[in-house]
Amino acid sequence: MLKPLFSFMLMAVASAGYAQTIVDSSATRSPVKTLNLKLYDALLKGEDVYDMALAGELNHYPSPGKILDYKKELDLSPQQVTKLTTINTELIRKKKEMGSFIIKNERVIDSLFRTKKANDGNIIFFTNRYGIYHGELRNAILQACVKVQSLLTPKQISKFERLLNGK
Repeated sequence: MLKPLFSFMLMAVASAGYAQTIVDSSATRSPVKTLNLKLYDALLKGEDVYDMALAGELNHYPSPGKILDYKKELDLSPQQVTKLTTINTELIRKKKEMGSFIIKNERVIDSLFRTKKANDGNIIFFTNRYGIYHGELRNAILQACVKVQSLLTPKQISKFERLLNGK
């Protein structure tokens, strides 16, 4: 009787410790209660959590960060690397800026409801702003893809796509 009880307690303690080491970012609260921590952090870091580059990438307009990851394999010239780095740096800045605006807008929307000040007019205004921020973010990402495509040769783009597909 004592041995099964001891085994059960050992397993309970071990699994509790293991469970504490695994933190689901969607369950952890962010500073904005309407955004999970993973999305909040991604917006602050300028990550493309919405896959906004897909329209370009699927049609041979790669994003600058991905191209720079393969600069040696693609035999990019120093001029290409400089221009791509400039495009990527500006894109990261813009993604962080838009992420910050999206977070601020989300805080306002939450506040409107929390303080019971939500009405047709301000809901329309702030949800439209949300759309504007997403549109500006997508525009910046796709504009960067167009700039990148113009800097690369067809051979480099083809090789990049083969590298991505593991061929």
